[in-house]
Amino acid sequence: MNATFDPAAHPSAASQPLPRALRWAAWLLATLACLLVFGLYTVPDFMVMLADQMWACF
Repeated sequence: MNATFDPAAHPSAASQPLPRALRWAAWLLATLACLLVFGLYTVPDFMVMLADQMWACF
């Protein structure tokens, strides 16, 4: 009796790769989110507000 797992025999158990368009959309969304966050660090008012909030924790 062979007890090995055969993913071809169970297609629902095999991991299906994401479609190419969905992967591109996910990478694009992640890149835009990173650019937005990094862009906020160039705004002096945001940096002062962030520093004030950090100091308020102590």
